[in-house]
Amino acid sequence: MALSMQKRNNVRLPPEVNRVLYVRNLPYKITSDEMYDIFGKYGAIRQIRVGNTPETRGTAFVVYEDIFDAKNARDHLSGFNVCNRYLVVLYYQSTKAFKQLDVDKKQEELDQMKAKYNISTEELRK
Repeated sequence: MALSMQKRNNVRLPPEVNRVLYVRNLPYKITSDEMYDIFGKYGAIRQIRVGNTPETRGTAFVVYEDIFDAKNARDHLSGFNVCNRYLVVLYYQSTKAFKQLDVDKKQEELDQMKAKYNISTEELRK
């Protein structure tokens, strides 16, 4: 046990590795208990959030207590077959998640400025 902990302390992980996994392509009827059964084999889980809106159905977030457990789960469960669906397990990256939100906000601000100054896109192309 002490040797494995010492190895963990010496391992350098890539920067995208973190404790939060984003899981896609889940069966729509999967429950949190089934998710705990699948993902709990790889370590202590802090939280699981299964998508329940039309936009988030088939996705989930799994938060592990330890980063090495999350890495182990991602390595083993990516491509795992659940109810004839192959799981896509990724590390959650907040910068990518909010990037589209920022683009939408900038577009909205641009549209407001065009309306304020009565500028149409056709005028800009001339």
